[in-house]
Amino acid sequence: MSEPRLEVTGRRPLKTRQWPVFQKLAARMASGGVSPNAISVWSIVFGVAAGLSLAATSFVSSAWIRGGLFVLSAAFIQLRLICNLLDGMVAVEGGKKSAVGDLYNEVPDRVSDPAILVGAGFAWGSCPILGFTAALMAVFVAYVRAIGASVGVGQVFLGPMAKPQRMAMMTVACVLSAFIPGRFTMPGTTTELGICGLSLLVICLGGVITSIRRLKVIAGRMRDRSGAAG
Repeated sequence: MSEPRLEVTGRRPLKTRQWPVFQKLAARMASGGVSPNAISVWSIVFGVAAGLSLAATSFVSSAWIRGGLFVLSAAFIQLRLICNLLDGMVAVEGGKKSAVGDLYNEVPDRVSDPAILVGAGFAWGSCPILGFTAALMAVFVAYVRAIGASVGVGQVFLGPMAKPQRMAMMTVACVLSAFIPGRFTMPGTTTELGICGLSLLVICLGGVITSIRRLKVIAGRMRDRSGAAG
């Protein structure tokens, strides 16, 4: 699989960046004086709200309320991603980049990802251990990406379980959990997991694969650089 063309720029390649609706919204925000850093902070608000809504599904007895919380969680996750998209567009395309913009680009993600995944671990039909493990794996995947930049070979955004894929899976899991409230017994065990729990398990396994793929690419680039220097 070929690497995304824009990896070396340090900016995640996103097709949604070319969507007219987001281009117009980003342009309107930039012209209206909206700070990209403020948008980044709002991504934390939506991420934490998603995590709390997910965790709350375990504390309600009404199936209707539980389903509503799952749908609300999916909406918050998407709002968080939209903030992640717009902050960069307002900063770069809108010419509003600040001296500390890189911090606002990274730190909120390190809060929002764990908030959502840990919250999913406490969701109805899930498992807290899986939530904490998925959160740690998400942070490690991002750390591996940053290693590429720190050693001078560029950031690597390869999947299969990068942030967009993690959040897409959690969004689908939330929607399905709202309408398919069953639990499934894991093969060879007595452990029962709902869709959220199963999704966290996939995120954990996918995170391992993603980390290995990224490390291989980083190592290859470092060897190529060393060979060229020699």
